[in-house]
Amino acid sequence: MAYLRAPQGAVTGGCIFCDKLRASADQDRDNLLLWRGERAFVMMNLYPYVNGHLMVAPTQHTGNLDELDGETLKEIMLLVNQAIRALRRVMNPHAFNVGANLGRAAGAGVKDHVHFHIVPRWDGDTNFMPVLADTRMIPELLPQTYDHLLAAFKEPEHETNGGS
Repeated sequence: MAYLRAPQGAVTGGCIFCDKLRASADQDRDNLLLWRGERAFVMMNLYPYVNGHLMVAPTQHTGNLDELDGETLKEIMLLVNQAIRALRRVMNPHAFNVGANLGRAAGAGVKDHVHFHIVPRWDGDTNFMPVLADTRMIPELLPQTYDHLLAAFKEPEHETNGGS
C-alpha cells in the first residue's frame, strides 16, 4: 500500500505532530490532519490499529500533560468527544478505546508530544492476524477513511471555537 512507503525526504527527525501542523492546510489530506483547532488538532494514525484510529494532540510541543494549561486540556477533551461523534456517524463502532501513553515506558511511540488515541472497536473485531502474523487488517485505504471522517467533522454540530 502506498502509505506504507514514505516519500523521499519524509523523515525529518523532528516531531511528527509539529511537522504536520506546520505544513500548509492544503496538505492536510496528505498529512491525514482532519481538524485544526486553536490549541489542539485531530489527525488519523498513519499506522492504525483499526480503521478510524484517530489522535488528538495539543499544538504545544510537550511530552508532559501537566505542562498544558486548562484551556488546552479543555479543547483536547472536546476534540476527543467530537472525534467519537464523527466516528459513530461514519463507522458505527460498538465501543472505543481512548487514552494516552505518557512516556516511553508507558508505550508512547512519540514520547515528546502528548497525544490521545481514539480507537473505534466493534464486537468481535479481534482476529488471528495480529496474534499469529503481527499483521493488522485495514479494510479501507486511509484516504477513503479520511474523506468520510472529514465530512463528519465539517458538519455544523462538530464545529468548536477556533476550529477550521
